[in-house]
Amino acid sequence: MTSSTDTLNRRFTVAPMMDWTDRHCRYFHRILSKHAVLYTEMVTTGALIHADPERFLRFNQEEHPVALQLGGSNAKELALCTKMAEDYGYDEVNLNVGCPSDRVQNNMIGACLMAHPALVSECLSEMQSAVSIPVTVKHRLGIDDMDSYEELHQFVETVQESGCNVFIIHARKAILQGLSPKENRDIPPLKYEWVYQIKQAFPELEIHINGGIKTIDECKTHLQHVDGVMLGREAYQNPYLLSEVDQAFYADSRSQISRKAAAMAMLPYIEDQLSQGAALNHILRHMLGLFHAQRGGKQFRRFISENAHKPGATIDVLLEALERVPD
Repeated sequence: MTSSTDTLNRRFTVAPMMDWTDRHCRYFHRILSKHAVLYTEMVTTGALIHADPERFLRFNQEEHPVALQLGGSNAKELALCTKMAEDYGYDEVNLNVGCPSDRVQNNMIGACLMAHPALVSECLSEMQSAVSIPVTVKHRLGIDDMDSYEELHQFVETVQESGCNVFIIHARKAILQGLSPKENRDIPPLKYEWVYQIKQAFPELEIHINGGIKTIDECKTHLQHVDGVMLGREAYQNPYLLSEVDQAFYADSRSQISRKAAAMAMLPYIEDQLSQGAALNHILRHMLGLFHAQRGGKQFRRFISENAHKPGATIDVLLEALERVPD
């Protein structure tokens, strides 16, 4: 059954991205937008059950609303990990049915699960039974030769029987044989109209669109057809875009933070993390795109790239990088 406590407003979300959307990244994104829902990198059930859950699950309270994305296909293990996420304070758990990496395919994780909608439905049902927070699913249009609209419709129809009512759809199919994960983000064509059709066919479901979206105006166009938009690479490589989100989609009248103010707002966090043994470059790498397409932006990026990894590097690296950007 569906959680009755789903109060998340997912009009705008930042996609789960491996090696990118870690807790340092999410803390920075939260400075830029107070309302966007943020997703973790995918964490496998095996990592939580057999390794150190604290390492994978800890986050900063400032990150809320924040969702954990899980990878797995064993319903009981997924339910256990979903309960862990609730206990840690996550606002949502999302099941990954979209990752095309061959590493995860071998463990029945990610996009290959699109060939097993009944299993996906069973997993989501068990996950929801374990918790009171919302459980959602992120998937592709299809995989390999399973790539007709009819098969997508059938997948959604089967999976929604679990009680899951939030579907985030990456508007491309995944080609599991022959394309790398990176190529799978670019080569299969985008078919936004299929996602719109799913919303028309299942008006009671919350349908979100993902894939190739680059601007606030494009988001607004999609929102005429679906319930929410999810941005991935553009939100990461051009993060200042997030500073427009609260006014554009959440009727928040607070004035937009400036790029330099956003950087300065990171300083106390960076100092705190450095005192706990974090490496400066692990934090600053998420800020490299802050001055994307701005005067001084290249110099800002270069200074951080050349200096943040040095032993003993301090917040002075960020302060000096900022001096390279004109006011």
